[in-house]
Parts: sequence; structure tokens; C-alpha cells
Amino acid sequence: GTVAGVTRGWWPWAAMAGILAAVAGIEFALGRVPICTCGYVSLWHGDVWSSGNSQHLTDWYTLSHLVHGFLFYALLRWLRPGWPVAWRAVAALLLEGAWEVLENTPLIIDRYREVTASLDYYGDSIVNSFADGVAMLVGFFVAARLPTMASVIIVVMLEGVAAWVIRDNLTLNILMLVRPVESVRAWQVQGMPATR
Repeated sequence: GTVAGVTRGWWPWAAMAGILAAVAGIEFALGRVPICTCGYVSLWHGDVWSSGNSQHLTDWYTLSHLVHGFLFYALLRWLRPGWPVAWRAVAALLLEGAWEVLENTPLIIDRYREVTASLDYYGDSIVNSFADGVAMLVGFFVAARLPTMASVIIVVMLEGVAAWVIRDNLTLNILMLVRPVESVRAWQVQGMPATR
């Protein structure tokens, strides 16, 4: 049976846990560090220009992973409307996990360093990548509960806050990876503290 469209059984939840564990295992095999090389894990790390960015549990890029959840919910609701929400979440986490693994390969790391303002990006820690997957699931399940217009407003707000505070967001991230715009990169670099 279902409760509000979510399967009562534990299988999808076991599948989600398995995906998170598999992604962590693959990243470990790729040589990713389990936690920040600074030796501790912070709940929040707000300096996107520091070596601690993408190394702790959450940071400004967590907003992008929340947005992933909203977008994956919309995509899978369209592609697989008959699936229970929990199984759609499993599919979304597979997509997110695949990206997390790809993002932490030399191909993408080097691309970020070459064409974006992320000059000091060397990939995520495993704990950060795990938290990104959880953030995507949070966005996904929030989207499952909200009217479409509310989800649209939240996504626009998350993207706007990120653009305002760190001069980056999911939209700009995709743009700069796929088709870099030098004027955007110059604007992003202007946000770098003078001490860097």
C-alpha cells in the first residue's frame, strides 16, 4: 500500500542507502578523501574561495543540490507518473550519484579549473558528496509535497540567493561547464577576496 503516494515498504529506502554507500565506495576507489584534509568536519563551510569548499557537510553549493532534487522530481513525475514517489526518489538518487562520481573524475575537475572561477577546486570529499546526495533527496521530497508554483518560486529563490552571495549557482555552473562565457567568469572572479 501507499501513504500519500509513498511506498510503505523499506525496499526503496534500502536502495537509497545502497546508492549512497556505492557512490562513497566508488569515490574512495577514485582516491577521494573521506573528510577534509584539515582533519575535521564542519556542518557548514561558507567560504567558497577556500580549500575547505566542497570538503565539509554543507556549503553554498548545497543550494544547487537542493535544486537538483526539485528538477529531478519534475523530470521523473513527467517520465514516470505511475511510479511511487519513493521509487522515483531512487531513480533521482541514481542520477545524482552518477553526477557525483563523474564530477569527481579528473575530466570534470580539470574542466572546472580551466573554464570556471573555481581555480582551487580539486574535487569533493566523500562526506561532502554524501551530504550532496542527501540534500538532493530533501529537495526531491519537498517538491513532492508542494504545489508546482511553490516549487518554481523556491528554485528561483535558491538560484537567486546563490548568484547574489557567491556569484554562482546551478544555472551558471552548467553554462560555464558546457559553453564558458568569459564575461561571466570575469564577473565571478571579481567576487574573489583581495587577499586570495
